[in-house]
Amino acid sequence: MNIPSIFWLVPAASVVALGFAYAFYRKMKRQSEGTERMREIAGHVRAGAMAYLRQQYKVVTVVFVVLALFFAYLAYVAGVQNPWVPFAFLTGGFFSGLAGFFGMKTATYASARTAHAAQQSLDRGLRVAFRSGAVMGLVVVGLGLLDISLWYIVLNCFVDASGAQKLVIITTTMLTFGMGASTQALFARVGGGIYTKAADVGADLVGKVEAGIPEDDPRNPATIADNVGDNVGDVAGMGADLYESYCGSVLATAALGAAAFAATGDVEMQTRAVLAPMLIAAVGILLSIIGIFLVRTKEGATMRQLLRALGVGVNVSSVLIAAATFIILYLLDIQNWLGLSFSVITGLAAGIIIGQATEYYTSHTYRPTQKIARSGQTGPATVIISGIGVGMISTAVPVITIGVAIILAYLCATGFDMAHLMSAHNLSLGLYGIGIAAVGMLSTLGITLATDAYGPIADNAGGNAEMSKLGPEVRRRTDALDALGNTTAATGKGFAIGSAALTALALLASYIEEIKIGLLHIGQTAITLPDGAERLVQEASIVDFMEFYQINLMNPLVLVGVFIGAMMSFLFCGLTMNAVGRAAESMVEEVRRQFREIKGILTGEATPDYARCVAISTRGAQREMLLPSLLAIVVPVAVGLLFGVAGVMGLLVGGLSSGFVLAVFMANSGGAWDNAKKLIEEGNFGGKGSECHKATVVGDTVGDPFKDTSGPSLNILIKLMSMVSIVMAGLTVAWHLF
Repeated sequence: MNIPSIFWLVPAASVVALGFAYAFYRKMKRQSEGTERMREIAGHVRAGAMAYLRQQYKVVTVVFVVLALFFAYLAYVAGVQNPWVPFAFLTGGFFSGLAGFFGMKTATYASARTAHAAQQSLDRGLRVAFRSGAVMGLVVVGLGLLDISLWYIVLNCFVDASGAQKLVIITTTMLTFGMGASTQALFARVGGGIYTKAADVGADLVGKVEAGIPEDDPRNPATIADNVGDNVGDVAGMGADLYESYCGSVLATAALGAAAFAATGDVEMQTRAVLAPMLIAAVGILLSIIGIFLVRTKEGATMRQLLRALGVGVNVSSVLIAAATFIILYLLDIQNWLGLSFSVITGLAAGIIIGQATEYYTSHTYRPTQKIARSGQTGPATVIISGIGVGMISTAVPVITIGVAIILAYLCATGFDMAHLMSAHNLSLGLYGIGIAAVGMLSTLGITLATDAYGPIADNAGGNAEMSKLGPEVRRRTDALDALGNTTAATGKGFAIGSAALTALALLASYIEEIKIGLLHIGQTAITLPDGAERLVQEASIVDFMEFYQINLMNPLVLVGVFIGAMMSFLFCGLTMNAVGRAAESMVEEVRRQFREIKGILTGEATPDYARCVAISTRGAQREMLLPSLLAIVVPVAVGLLFGVAGVMGLLVGGLSSGFVLAVFMANSGGAWDNAKKLIEEGNFGGKGSECHKATVVGDTVGDPFKDTSGPSLNILIKLMSMVSIVMAGLTVAWHLF
């Protein structure tokens, strides 16, 4: 099968993204890093971050080797697995880890330069931090599309099949490299989240509450570990997270496109449906770069003005991508191209609405966070109650938005054919519409991830300014950038969770396609439906497979799967929260010990042992990340072996529904608690050091693992369980107990 010439826009766009990322990196490196003290502090943070990442990659490499050998056994010995899976799995993990590494390396070089730029103006500080964050955004989308392009070319040359079936095999095979990306992302997110929050909680509880010293004070032994944690959790972890979301949405949609048009026998139309999500993502890269150059602000800008400055870049990119989508799908001449274009617009609009809702519930310029800050006047308990309440209420808008987006994307793709809404062809087209809506939501990732990665850079810049004893005006500017970063980080998490919901729904449909391939692997060429009718496996529709496996709400296997899936979200959060608690206990004891035993720390006459705190966080994160991460891999396999395809579908539905709502709640509660503390530190309700401030510090401490460990890890859990189920589909159909 010849590769259409328009396909080459996809690898070309990935090269452009990586080229601009390198240019932004080089420009950032040419900026001054400031005084000797600023360079020294940045060096400590950089060394700690790289040491942690090296240790994490050693652990993850062992896990990947074991899993790759297991997949090789299933493929080459048991014969129930696609022979390309071991290699696809490894490349997915490698590129995901590489995206996190490049982003974190940039962030650790950018923090001191941002602090130095903030000495000159707020706008210069914003631009250095934001352009450095853009390196992460562009590296993620660039490497993602590069990986997808390479696999498409390789499989197109080597897959031994013809006609419509060849594209089905190519796309379902490509989908399996998403498991490697998801596995790496979960380790990065969980490990980085445990690291950063152990340090943050230790630094806050002993330093700010007990010793009464400011945040990022050089007298606090945990402050370097805290700054390191911002990079390993919120940069490397977030980069790996959104890499797998981005790739997963494109690959799932391509697989659905191949399946939707396979039955028609129109290979040319099928090829265009496969290429459409890749081309939308490619054009999205180019238009995101335009948006990056539009971000700037003025001196003395308020929080709303700073948010508007970032919003200009994101919104302009979104409008341009919306317009470009109509042109792309029109030129591809896909069936119902106009309706599919509106499906993409639906995804884009849903992303913007979720982002705006998150901003409302987490920014201290709005009432919900102000109310949490005011509740600190009556103590920590009311701060925690108020924050939990705000988080729970904040789930309504994202859930309703995703629900509306799913229905609209489906209807647009099917041309609002209400008379045949659930026919086999319309179901395939509708699911393709939902998948392409997820691609639309993530098509602006180049700039939306830049707004997210900007946050920890601004946070570290504030820490560097505090430890370097720069003037109050600089600290005021870095505090403004940091508070903005808290909101953009919360918005980014909401965006990631929303895209995970749409992507996971597309992956549910892709799972059925992989079941079809699994049946063919074990030699089963036909299925018998409950009414006695027979269907050839290659010609059977999704509706046929749902009937064959009796996937309905009256099937106890499905119901048991739903309960296990819902439980997994809470079990996972409980394990990661407790992991943070145990690691934080060790950090608190160490900080107290240093204050007690190293005389002169609090007077500034002695230097704390920063390295020991970094080592405690590193050791704690490596030890604690294994159980929750491996659980996400083992449970879908176990459910498949016990309850078969019906149980796995229930598991994925239960995990998606509970995980999505719980993730939004945790991310927004944590973000609101953090910004309530920031609002008081700006001089409201008694200011720093007041009882109200101490109460909100406690709330922020509770919120730390909510927003930076458990919450953001849930969207990876949802997709990893889906990816594991897809990769293990061959084993599930070959052998299961019930």
